[in-house]
Amino acid sequence: MNQALTPFRLRAGCLLLAWSLVLAPLPLAAQSLPGDASQVRLPALGESASDEFNLSAEKRLGEQIMREIRRDPDYLDDPVLLEYLQTIWQPLVAAARQRGDIGNDIGTLFPFESFLVRDRSVNAFALPGGYVGVNLGMIAMTTARDELASVLAHELSHVTQRHIARSIVAANRSSTLSLAAMLLGILAASKARNADMAQAAIMSGQAAAAQAQLNFSRDMEREADRNGLNLMSVAGFAPAGMAAMFEKLDQSVRLNDSGGFPYLRSHPLTIDRIGEARQRIEVLGAQPSSAQLQAASPLVHALMQSRAKVLMDPSTQSLRRFQEVELRGPASLRDRLAALYLRAFASTQLREFTVAEQALAAGEPLLPDAGTKRAWAQLAIETALARGDSARATERLAAWPADGSRSRLLLSARVAQQRNDAESIKQSTEQLQTWVAEHRDDAQAWQALALSAERLGLTLRSLRAHAEAEAAIGNLPGAIDRLRAGQQIARRGGPGVDFIEASVIDSRLRDLMSQRRQLMAEQRGGSQRRGDPPEELE
Repeated sequence: MNQALTPFRLRAGCLLLAWSLVLAPLPLAAQSLPGDASQVRLPALGESASDEFNLSAEKRLGEQIMREIRRDPDYLDDPVLLEYLQTIWQPLVAAARQRGDIGNDIGTLFPFESFLVRDRSVNAFALPGGYVGVNLGMIAMTTARDELASVLAHELSHVTQRHIARSIVAANRSSTLSLAAMLLGILAASKARNADMAQAAIMSGQAAAAQAQLNFSRDMEREADRNGLNLMSVAGFAPAGMAAMFEKLDQSVRLNDSGGFPYLRSHPLTIDRIGEARQRIEVLGAQPSSAQLQAASPLVHALMQSRAKVLMDPSTQSLRRFQEVELRGPASLRDRLAALYLRAFASTQLREFTVAEQALAAGEPLLPDAGTKRAWAQLAIETALARGDSARATERLAAWPADGSRSRLLLSARVAQQRNDAESIKQSTEQLQTWVAEHRDDAQAWQALALSAERLGLTLRSLRAHAEAEAAIGNLPGAIDRLRAGQQIARRGGPGVDFIEASVIDSRLRDLMSQRRQLMAEQRGGSQRRGDPPEELE
């Protein structure tokens, strides 16, 4: 039975897939014992992480994991929140390129993509191949843009420093050492005819391997902290955000560790890490004052924090709680706008549009800058569309200057489709076609193009866009089925058949069929190396 992945299964599946390479047999050259068997050496930054797990292998593994993640129901493509995340992520990536952390080799192969996961737990994680996932719970917890930037900078450093590949190298070395220790111990025990000694040898070898891996992990965490702080400084973020984030995580887990902070289990927070971060912040000339950071935090972050809270827990009970939030006593502008956004967005999800519009109207006079006005306009358009008020949505959209953003593009497409105005849909279709030509993996944009093209009677273009949307989320069989359907329509001919589009469909079908054959060959090869029966590509 095909079960949907829960957040836990999604994360566990990724880790198991990544670490399955650790268990694969290494070439003989990699199985030889190092000269100094007392410690596992951390590869220097200039070294190749592993000939057995090179950049191309890491890229392939990352793509394989992301094909599964994109099809998971908890993978979230919310254009508004994702766009905000990109305003933090992209400057950090640019800073890494500027510093030389991202060279031509890794910069060409890895996409350096951040994505959202609908999960309440406070977590963020790096995956092989340049992908970084952020749980909504992490965004909801942070109260400042620089705090979230510190998490992304840390995870980006795991990618640029090739910590996943280096972990696999260390794990294999550690496994080899522990195996050798166990074999020597068991051999000695067999000569002494002592079963207890044999058991002790096994336990000792396992403990040594675990300790070596733990020490290696701590070294990488400190390295990611150091590199992340420098990235934040170069990218224009306040490095004090990292110390503030450490303090917040430490305090939260002390008060209530109910399993909601998996970030701390995969990124152990030690006194040494906190102390070293503070020292480096002082060197960089910033004071780790969370109170100062709070006062300087942009208001847009508060609105996105509210959005994350609603999206991460869409149950009716939670939405009611968000809708009825009350501010007690004097409240800052930040808290008032955050509460009104929370109420408006939750009410829209509950389809109680009168309450939503009242909250939007109450907050509009308070908006102090272009960023908050833009975020408010986005929510107002979403509310109008949900209500079916295309006139109000059109009015709101017209007041939002065209800025080339993805969120405006997709909202414009939804407004045009709801208005059902041929000229507006045609204009939207052209804009979407231009966008997907440069962003081939944007599944939501392809889906919007498919709907717009269908409204215009462009059957082949609609089918091809549907196929590209499926391909973008990793569903190659679904994409191939749609392209074949388009191919059959083109072969039947008749009025309205676009032969240029038909030619594109033929070409894309060949490309996707070739991709599927390659993936199936890789699966068969991996299964044969592990001794497993080959699996069919779903």
